[in-house]
Parts: sequence; C-alpha cells; structure tokens
Amino acid sequence: MTTSFSSSVESGGAQQNDTAAAGNDGVLVLDAAQHCLSADAAFAHIFDIDSAGLTGRALTETSLPKPLAAALAEAADAALAGNGIRRAQVTIDDDSTRSFSILALPSNESVTLIVSPRTGASPTQENTERIAHLRAEASLFMRDHVLSVVSHDLRGPLNAIHSWGYVLERKIDAKDPAAQRALAGIRSGVEQQVKLIEQSVDTTRAETKALALSLAPVAVLPLLDKSATFARSSIARQRGVTITVESPLAEEQVEGDAERLTQMLWLMFAFAAEASARDSSVQVTSNIEGNMWRTDVRFTASAKALTDASLPHVLEAFARRQALEPREGGRIAWAFALCKRVTEAHGGAFEHANIADGADVVLSARIAVAGM
Repeated sequence: MTTSFSSSVESGGAQQNDTAAAGNDGVLVLDAAQHCLSADAAFAHIFDIDSAGLTGRALTETSLPKPLAAALAEAADAALAGNGIRRAQVTIDDDSTRSFSILALPSNESVTLIVSPRTGASPTQENTERIAHLRAEASLFMRDHVLSVVSHDLRGPLNAIHSWGYVLERKIDAKDPAAQRALAGIRSGVEQQVKLIEQSVDTTRAETKALALSLAPVAVLPLLDKSATFARSSIARQRGVTITVESPLAEEQVEGDAERLTQMLWLMFAFAAEASARDSSVQVTSNIEGNMWRTDVRFTASAKALTDASLPHVLEAFARRQALEPREGGRIAWAFALCKRVTEAHGGAFEHANIADGADVVLSARIAVAGM
C-alpha cells in the first residue's frame, strides 16, 4: 500500500482541459471528531458498502480500507486546521491496485471529502479536482438553502402555537394545575424549538449567508466556453448530451466574480445535461440586453434521466428528485441555490420553468452589467 498527501491550499485557478470525467465521485461528510455525518450513493458504490451504515460511526470503525481511512482522516484534519481546501492521493493494493484523489473542503465544524477514482483514462488531476470543487460548492449552497427553507417554514407554525398559547392562558382556569402544566409545556416546547433553529439551523447556514465577491472585469464569452467545457467533462459526454453555446458576444465584459460566475454557469449547464435524455441537446444562448447580461439554458426534461441510479450523476439523488416536485410559491428547485445566490449578489436574478417529465425547460440567469 502506498499513500501520498499534499497539504497545499487550492489556488482556485480554473483548468480548461476538455477531457471526459472518469465516472462518479463519492462524497463523504465528517464532523470535527471524524464521525461520519453522511455518505452519498456514489461513495457507497465505489467501496461496496452501505452508506447508511456509516452514519454516526467513527471513521476508524468503518469497513473502509485502512489506507483510505487514514488518508481521509489526514486530509480532513489538515483542512479543518488550516481552514482551507486540502488535497490527497491514496493507492490501495488489495485484489487490484486502485488509486483515488481526495479533495477536502472545510465548513464550520465539518468537512466534505470528495473521493475521485483515478485510472489511466481519467482526466488530469487538476481537471478532476476542479470539477469536484464545483460539485462541492453546489452542494454547500444547496444545503444552506434547504436549511433556510426549514428555518423559515418552521417559524410560522411556532409563532402560531406561541400566540394560541396566550389565548388559552386567558381562557382556562388559573387554578387548574393540569391546565397550567400543559401551557408551560407548550411554551417550553416552543422556546426549545426556536433555540434549536437559531443555534443549529441558522448558525449552520451562515457559511453562505453573506456571499463575498471578488469583483473585477470579466470577459463573458471565455467564461461561457470554460463553464461549458467543465459541464461536458463532468456529465454531458458520459450522458451523450450535446451542449451548444450560441452568443453574439465577442469582447464584452461585466464587473463580477469570475469564480462564482463560473460555478453558476457550470451548475446550469450540468443540470440541464443531467436532466436530458441520451442523444439530446442543451441549447445555451447568452446576450447583453440593456444593463443586464442574460444567459438562458434550454432543454427537454426527462424524469428517468434525473432519477435513474444506473446513470452517471453530478448532483445528489435527493436534489434531483426534489427538482421534479411542484414548486411551492414560485420557489426555485434546491439544486439551483448557488445560481440564485450568485445572480442576486451581482444585482440580478435567477428563474426557471417547472421541471416535469417531457417539459421544455428554460433556466435563466441575469447579471447586472453596470451599477452593481
């Protein structure tokens, strides 16, 4: 067995290699004590384990190969200690020699570990890690978006229970000890739930609550081409889906954060490819209209393409299933949380049509060109 580890912080520079990705990456989330919080289906498939059986267990107590567990632990510790992205590589010599790249991304008191199989036909390490980073950013924003929805939707019923408690207090006999205990229990339950929301839900989602931008002039057309390249490498080619970008733009620029805009565009392109049937096409149009840069992504949605576990995927299963559900109050699908936050931080907006089997869907991102 051989293991190599690199503790260098990721520079964030984009790679423009346009080679096919080598299968699905697995995602494992650990807390600061290296207990498994969650593992996705791809991770379980790579190592032929039950992902549910990992939850709550210490990394050293799992059935994962010891060299892998050691490399994961070292990468997780380094990422949390340095508060920055860390990379590692591990080679496992068992029935056959297998090599993996590890990308560790810290977040508050947990760390997300993305494990990528490495083969002779895989893309360069830099491109693999770049795509893994894009996936992790999408997952991070999606998690915080779901927590935001939970926080908002729980407060309404809790406020109602709190108000009705005061109504009952004026109606029931103050000398009835059983009724008074019931009221005290209601108040205590509401207070505990509010405290839980504030200390756990709201604190956890603070990671992306304030989105800091590094603004600079960004050439639009290279940004589109680079994002499409990553989408083709990460999912489109494996699915037999064509991504076509049509734009009259040439040297136009916007004032924006190039890294965040790349993440936004990649997620739009990758979702469209993942939600499209094999041999179909994703059409991208982009133009500057007045003071807005608008990019539309058009595709025909396939429920089977989104939910079939035998197909390659870049998004988590629960997010793909939720995207097909009816939108409540015009809310976006959870998978597009990053797109929404990035467009709004740039003075724009993100919208999408209902995603249903056989529907023609448009994902639309607008970014302010001036006056940000």
